[in-house]
Amino acid sequence: MKAAGRSARTRLRDRVAASDPGLLRLTAGLRTVGAIALTLGVLAVFGVDVKHLVAGAMAAMVATFAIREKEPGPQAVTLALGLPVALASVSLSTLLTSRVVLGDAFFVVLIFCAVFVRRFGDRGTALGLIGFQVYFVSLFVGAKVSGLPGLWAAVAVAFASSAVVRFGVVPATPARILSLLRQAFRARLAQLIATQLDLLDAGPDDIEKTLERLRDGTARLHETALMIQSRLDEGTPDASTARLVQRRIADAEIAAERLGLLLLTARSAERADTLTLHLPGAPAPAVGRSPAPGEATETLRRDLTALRTLVLRPPAEARGTALSHLRNRLLGYRDEENLPEATAAVQDVFRGIGETARAVMGLRIALDGPQDESDDSPATARSREELDAEDAAIDAGEEAAEEEQTGLRRPTTRAAVQVAVGSSLAIVGGEFLSSQRWYWAVLTCWIVFINTASTGEILVKGYRRLLGTVLGVVAGIVLAGLVGNHTWTAFGLVLVLIFAMFYTAPLSYTLMSFFVTAMLGLLYTLLHTYSLSVLLLRVEETALGAACGIVAAALVLPIRTDRRTNELLGTVLERLTDVTEGAVDQLSGGPEADLLDTARELDQALGDLRAATQPLTHPITPLRARRDTAQYVVALLETCAYHARSLAATAELLPTHPSIAADPRLRGAVRRTVRNIEAIAAHVADESATTQVETGPSIASLLEPDTAAGIPRYGRITGRVLRHLERLDEAVVGLARPLGVSVGAPRR
Repeated sequence: MKAAGRSARTRLRDRVAASDPGLLRLTAGLRTVGAIALTLGVLAVFGVDVKHLVAGAMAAMVATFAIREKEPGPQAVTLALGLPVALASVSLSTLLTSRVVLGDAFFVVLIFCAVFVRRFGDRGTALGLIGFQVYFVSLFVGAKVSGLPGLWAAVAVAFASSAVVRFGVVPATPARILSLLRQAFRARLAQLIATQLDLLDAGPDDIEKTLERLRDGTARLHETALMIQSRLDEGTPDASTARLVQRRIADAEIAAERLGLLLLTARSAERADTLTLHLPGAPAPAVGRSPAPGEATETLRRDLTALRTLVLRPPAEARGTALSHLRNRLLGYRDEENLPEATAAVQDVFRGIGETARAVMGLRIALDGPQDESDDSPATARSREELDAEDAAIDAGEEAAEEEQTGLRRPTTRAAVQVAVGSSLAIVGGEFLSSQRWYWAVLTCWIVFINTASTGEILVKGYRRLLGTVLGVVAGIVLAGLVGNHTWTAFGLVLVLIFAMFYTAPLSYTLMSFFVTAMLGLLYTLLHTYSLSVLLLRVEETALGAACGIVAAALVLPIRTDRRTNELLGTVLERLTDVTEGAVDQLSGGPEADLLDTARELDQALGDLRAATQPLTHPITPLRARRDTAQYVVALLETCAYHARSLAATAELLPTHPSIAADPRLRGAVRRTVRNIEAIAAHVADESATTQVETGPSIASLLEPDTAAGIPRYGRITGRVLRHLERLDEAVVGLARPLGVSVGAPRR
């Protein structure tokens, strides 16, 4: 009974970990709600009025979400510096309220400075955010000079409460967050293997739904891997440990994605590659009833289930139990003599299971320390030796310094000028709509500039905020009617809405705006300023603020979406060249390189491009052909990134893996692909450039046997490398048409 209960708790924990990696959203929601609740409790003990309760609650929210640093020490310093900034901001706001022109001018200067100081990193961003938001809080509650001492006290209590909750009630050290992220990676890896198991049995009727889940599972695993990458420096004791975890996470991710592709190939009558996984609207491949009749299918089903168990089971349970025998059996598939009788495609799946089991074992060793070796089979012992040799070769690399832009080319300076101009327009227009609540337009203008880099991104964000606001107004009307004059009931609902706001913020900006607006309806009720006209005015001010932001972004130092995406596309192509050339050079016998960091830079560049193309791919865009082109290009680049990552992972094994030998002929086989990438990059940088993408014989055919040196045509590992190079070459050629690059025959 206890075991069943423990198993249920474990499953629930894994589901939560997979849905919220690192529990970052849960932590943000609990911290914010906890800080507000503690602030309200302390202020209520001293019998302050509702206006100061609202001011304290909003200040606590700002003091909590503004802090960006990952280490507790820097967080404490920023919070301590934020208090005098908040007190100065609320004082100036209150003193300048009666002087309209001077107050508006100062507000614009404050907005410019709040964006400009982002150049100083997380601390500058936090202090600028605190200064702006607390100024807004003072305007919202209608602070008077006579009430300044009470307002100071409320702000001080809010910051103290935020510190207590952050460091005492809901602490989260970098090591703890990294541990939770690693747990999330395991949970998502297990979910992906479960989906692959479903793919094994999926019929023609449900193959599309299963493939969609496979796409989502692969993307979610990749997302978690990138989150872990961003936390390694702070969450690990030294650089070598960080490098070790990085490598094992990358190995497991690539092995799991490749296993899915091998399964799909075994199920279909056609070759499966990452186009099938990533291309929007790609037709499902033609699948048979089963990848192999009889015993092979049952063995695959059994081994995929065993692989999932291997991922999830705690290390302590592997000692002296059947789990070690499962591990030994799966690792045995890395040896050709242990493969069952089946078609070549199905045997590839068994090989993929063996490689994934090896990656899982490496992940266990990296995350949980040395494992019990008493039950090791010869195949398992060899895998351990390979992993130990790889671990010994790990050395922390140095990061290259990036060129820093200056003047108006600096993103923070340009954004500061844009938001200052947009806010000036919002102030003027907002005053015409309402001399009392004009600041809502300014707030919206400010918000649409946060985390955006082009006019198109600002347009989409403004649309989402307006939609969320309209829906939130409806909810606010309903909630205000239900609450009536019950003050603490309203505060309780405010806490619920704030938690929902922070929990959903990374998932949907529209949802976040909905919860914010519904919460404001309750706050207006508490301040006895609620009316239907007030909420409708909020919609009008929000629309005005979004429009002012869009106008400023379009007319003042504009960054067009096309220009932004072209710059990012050029970066992706440059990183793709670096990874491909570096991997193939190492596989050809060249010097060792830091390929994992280079591959992660490619992933990050691709993620930035994917985000920048959202305005082009948004459902509301009227340019359907342009949308389809953007989706197609990103899908092909995801294909390229997968094969480049796989090449890098194979090259990383070369120095220590006894079954992988350098093949000098590979260097020549990749030249055409690299030239094609460079040709496309040149065309993206300058459309008038006369570049051409070359086609020709397959990459494999370029690898002629070197009979003089006694080198055979190619072995299994070289064959795998060639398959990745071929797919990469095909995807690069596929990029030519949508990007307007001509395709021609190879040069003589």
